[in-house]
Amino acid sequence: MKTEKVGQRIRTFMAKQDLSLETLSQRTGLETGFLSTIIEDDVYPSLGPLLKIARALDIRLGTFLDDQISSDPLVVRRDDRKQEMSMLRGKDKPVALKFYSLGSGKSDRHMEPFYVELLPESEKARDLSSHEGEEFIVVYAGRVEVSYGTEIYVLEAGDSIYYNSIVPHYVSCKGAQPAAIYAVLYIPR
Repeated sequence: MKTEKVGQRIRTFMAKQDLSLETLSQRTGLETGFLSTIIEDDVYPSLGPLLKIARALDIRLGTFLDDQISSDPLVVRRDDRKQEMSMLRGKDKPVALKFYSLGSGKSDRHMEPFYVELLPESEKARDLSSHEGEEFIVVYAGRVEVSYGTEIYVLEAGDSIYYNSIVPHYVSCKGAQPAAIYAVLYIPR
């Protein structure tokens, strides 16, 4: 995050729209306790709930990552990319996923590209999420397990998967070794 954490940004947009926590809960379908944890404890949920919050607030997902105006093209050097967010399974639990935005700084984007480190902790969660849009993933290193609906796919370095995000899904590393992926999310407006 550039200046504010995700909880503060959600609070800011809720205040601008004069939204209560209960109204945000109704719009997202997420429980008020879960939303309160995100907002008050600054815990990043998985992308599914974060996307539902962004849509309920009528902002793009990237707004949680940056507010910069940019010019084309945006170049992100491997040595310059910064960890933007970590997905936790809950308050005071270990990090499961580390996201590095590859689009941060391009304010007019329609896709959300990420480099993601999948830590062994990610294999324990298995919380399927769904949201509008599509996702494209290429495995860079390690082994990755993708739960998609009732199917499970194990991918190796160099493999890819492209799916509709409305189908409940979950992505994790497979086994005790961390994995890494490049992921692109397309979210229709």
